[in-house]
Amino acid sequence: MNEIENFDEVATRAEALYRSIEPVRCPYLDEVVHFNAHGLEHLKFKRRGKARSRHDQYMRFKLLHLVPEVLRLSRTLQGVWETKHFERVRVHSRTETTLQQVTFFEFIAIMEKKRVKVIVKQIENGERFFWSIIPFWGVDKERGQRKLYAGNPAED
Repeated sequence: MNEIENFDEVATRAEALYRSIEPVRCPYLDEVVHFNAHGLEHLKFKRRGKARSRHDQYMRFKLLHLVPEVLRLSRTLQGVWETKHFERVRVHSRTETTLQQVTFFEFIAIMEKKRVKVIVKQIENGERFFWSIIPFWGVDKERGQRKLYAGNPAED
């Protein structure tokens, strides 16, 4: 069976798993990382209205079970990226898009013989939450660029 043929089954299991994950205390951050709807949405979409390919989603869904353990064991930060970004926030019972300070924390681990990068996002001084998992990335020899990871944690 082609791995993408069972995409719907894998996606359904991953969504159920994601919804069952409790906040995880990360030793490096010395606080809990939450698993909210934004992280699950980001596994499916690069940005609002731009869906990821089924192959991209499939790989992330298959590795999702590693995320809590990576965060629970992370005592070293491999990268941090701070930027200003337009974010949708709730203000007085309505949603607005405002320019916010956003920080992405990157943790890399090898678990179950797989190298993954887990990204945690924080908007302004809000809670830190799971944003993404990026599977092993290689180098596109023709372009000299990484595959699956473009260097922009907001979309990766």
